[in-house]
Amino acid sequence: MTTKLRWGILGAANIARKNWQAIFHSGNSVLTAVASRDVAKSRQFIRNCQSQVPFEREPAALGSYEELIASPDVDAIYLPLPTALRKEWVLRAAAAGKHVLCEKPCAVSAEDLREMLDACRKNRVQFMDGVMFMHSHRLARLRETLDDNKTIGPVRRIVSQFSFSPPEDFFQTNIRGNSRLEPLGCLGDLGWYCVRFSLWTMNWQMPVRVTGRILRQSAADANSAGVPIEFSGELFFDGGVSASFFCSFAANQQWANVSGTNANLHIPDFVLPFTNQELGFEVHQNNFTAVGCQFKMEANERQVLVGEHGGAPATTQEANMIRNFANAVRSGQLNEDWMEQALKTQEIMDACLKSARDAE
Repeated sequence: MTTKLRWGILGAANIARKNWQAIFHSGNSVLTAVASRDVAKSRQFIRNCQSQVPFEREPAALGSYEELIASPDVDAIYLPLPTALRKEWVLRAAAAGKHVLCEKPCAVSAEDLREMLDACRKNRVQFMDGVMFMHSHRLARLRETLDDNKTIGPVRRIVSQFSFSPPEDFFQTNIRGNSRLEPLGCLGDLGWYCVRFSLWTMNWQMPVRVTGRILRQSAADANSAGVPIEFSGELFFDGGVSASFFCSFAANQQWANVSGTNANLHIPDFVLPFTNQELGFEVHQNNFTAVGCQFKMEANERQVLVGEHGGAPATTQEANMIRNFANAVRSGQLNEDWMEQALKTQEIMDACLKSARDAE
């Protein structure tokens, strides 16, 4: 592949605006089409994005998903459709030979995701879930710190939280409150990132046991059975390592902490880097001494900076994600790791939700 990877966006969802910009700044990709079930919506989406981040050639506005799948001008599809619809369109895209970048959660269940991945393998197309922080340059420094065997020491505990505070009418107007379209609620929308961070920290070792609890659920109505809106989970690994996470549609928080025998590592913005702040993380190695009647806890903290800013367009984790995906397609070799990482995340989410449902 000597030319840029040609992308199509299947569904004019708001989150797709971020990846419009990422495709533009990736350097090895171009957006050629946007599809909606209403061509007027496609045109409006393109008009809004093109006015801020203009491609040299304006992407085509299409009035059906089928038209995008069949387009000879599209090599890869970014799929931000509701979770309940993703399986159908991933299968169709794979059958048409289109590579797929899929929003998370990838599927309603791990069973569905296995079928999706099998279709991608059969048709030799790349699949990846859209976990942006996995493509941040910060991750390499985090791994270096965790693996040096002295700064943090052997990992014992991983804790993370990702939540946001929606507007008052959120559950009436947003699909994330609709159990037919987004049955996993906050667990799928936000907990996916927490589970992924724990898996990454553990070098993809699967837990031997998990538990989950639905702390709060949206009210059921004629259109929806209600979805989890506050959820907590625990993962237990061989060797005594444990991880906990909390996700909710309640408050704006996103942080992760890894505790070892020597110190703990804290990331205050592990999913979405703070705007215009240098990427980094904190290492806390507090010292306690007791001499006679004097008990002292002294802070020993340092910040590790990566040297990039969250707002630099060409180095954002979103642009890195698109660039990495296009490079994988260019290589001609399927990146199986990305597929397995998505499946492991989905399997853990399924198990957490089953535990929570069984406890009701």
